Amino acid sequence: MTHVALVTGANQGIGAAVAEALAARGDAVLLTALPMPPSAHRPDPTMPPAYAADRALTCEPVLNRIRAAGGTAAAVEADLTDADVAGRLFDAAEDAFGPVDILVNNASGWLADTFSADGTDTFGRPLTPVTAAGFDHQFAVDTRAPALLIAEFARRHVARGARWGRIVGLTSGSPKGFPGEASYGAAKAAHENYTMTAATELAQLGITANMVHPPVTDTGWITPAVAEAVDADPHWLGLARPAEVAEVIAWLTSDTARRITGHRIEMR
Repeated sequence: MTHVALVTGANQGIGAAVAEALAARGDAVLLTALPMPPSAHRPDPTMPPAYAADRALTCEPVLNRIRAAGGTAAAVEADLTDADVAGRLFDAAEDAFGPVDILVNNASGWLADTFSADGTDTFGRPLTPVTAAGFDHQFAVDTRAPALLIAEFARRHVARGARWGRIVGLTSGSPKGFPGEASYGAAKAAHENYTMTAATELAQLGITANMVHPPVTDTGWITPAVAEAVDADPHWLGLARPAEVAEVIAWLTSDTARRITGHRIEMR
């Protein structure tokens, strides 16, 4: 059976890999992202130059790859800080392919902020203080948007009497916090809590909901110093590729994972 998936942050990295993996197995996929030009970020001389270019991409290259491989997909540019965007994204998917039954909350408004007076982290990357503006942006993208997308997913699922659905979110950090990425870690923790609530409240409707904590994944931001640290840390199994994370998400959104719900799957 062909499903319809909505994947956020699908212009590069893990989101792009997930969109391609789902399309490759026959699902119709609506990709959405908000291209971020370099001018939208605080200058970071430690980041590989290609990373800024990747974040500025539209979904068009991913869309073209999917279609060239015989897959079915469409793309919509969307700003997840807009509280009204959830309904518009579901409308776009339904107009193109039919009702959405797979939701992958991947997009992030990542911010490196801190309570400390340090200006850089252990890798020399610039840090900013925790501020109201940083909090608002981080939580709008990483917490509020996933919550509203889950709510819209559930509302439409009930309205059409559906009995099959999959929700997957991506998380980071740990319950003990995320030094150097304070707001990011907090927003992901709240996203995780929303998703676990959905797993319980929506189970009777045939919907599963899970979180995936990727390992350190090379989505273009890895510097030699980060790669060296990962290789030296026995906690990790080395740098991961986005496609490896996509494989896990594709499984969680399959029929085989019908009884897997309410889990935080930590990859290494």
